[in-house]
Amino acid sequence: MAGRSVAWTATGAGPPLVVAGWWSSHLGVDWRGARFRHFVSRLGEHVQVVRYDRPGSGLSDRDGPPPASLAEEVAVLTGLVDAIGLDSFAMFGASSGAAVAAGTAAATSAERPGRVTGLVMYGGYAWGADIASTDARTAMLDVVRGHWGLGSRVLADVFMPSASATERDHFARFQRTFGTPEEAAVQLQHVYDLDARAILPALAAIPTLVLHRQHDRAIPFALGEDLAARIPNAKLLALSGHDHFPWLGDAKAVLNATLAHLWGQEVQRTTSAARSEVALTARELEVLRLVAAGFTDAEIASQLVLSAHTVHRHVSNIRTKLGVTSRAAAAVWAAQHAGL
Repeated sequence: MAGRSVAWTATGAGPPLVVAGWWSSHLGVDWRGARFRHFVSRLGEHVQVVRYDRPGSGLSDRDGPPPASLAEEVAVLTGLVDAIGLDSFAMFGASSGAAVAAGTAAATSAERPGRVTGLVMYGGYAWGADIASTDARTAMLDVVRGHWGLGSRVLADVFMPSASATERDHFARFQRTFGTPEEAAVQLQHVYDLDARAILPALAAIPTLVLHRQHDRAIPFALGEDLAARIPNAKLLALSGHDHFPWLGDAKAVLNATLAHLWGQEVQRTTSAARSEVALTARELEVLRLVAAGFTDAEIASQLVLSAHTVHRHVSNIRTKLGVTSRAAAAVWAAQHAGL
């Protein structure tokens, strides 16, 4: 990414809060969205919100591709905060931007401990491969490549289910300005490939808050639980709602928790009790425990004296009840609820 220009902007006044870039953004188009603008403006009443477009997108240098790895994402963001001259700053990372924020915080703090004063990750994950099953990821990529109009609408429905039809149409059109169908598919694959697992333990000294909506349709809540569990001393706060974008739904809850954390106020730690009301049957719990132990459907069928088809149906029902989209995410949930 060396030599690429990066467009950025700052809103408000106060201690800097750097927002890590995610897979699609446009400083100008985003700002024209009323609810996005309200969200950032409310943050800007207390902090200086620094946003940017990743190279290859938005208003930044479009003469080359966007970052293709977590290391490149981190290089862009560390280069930006150095160029701006931020001596210290907090970070906010949403969705795939959570991994970018984590990587940047780890790299920056390794060189200058204390430079990153706080970290908030919303709707994030540790490893993109856990977002959905291999088949589901492949199907989504195929739709984006082959039918980008339909693919952009599907993504809009997943990301912002409570938004109006007009808002979803607007976002779908915006996504199609991101690039060709193949370019969009490459960037979606990048989201699935991001893997921050190895760096998360290095965030132990940075006050970290993980926010996740319990019924997020894009990134299952179990992945937020997993993300928080991998960061020593991190706090997890479960929020109500199913919109993936923080400025939709109960945006006030996201704002209040974020600001309280940045101000050093206590934010109540939420544990797996937030999901304990999930009504799994005794048989489903048996199956889930074996899934978490790494057994295949055939192996589970043999142990429980069931048909493989019946086990497959149980696993499907379990995923539906937990609100997760992959077998791996169900295993993560089981690990977080070891007492069930």
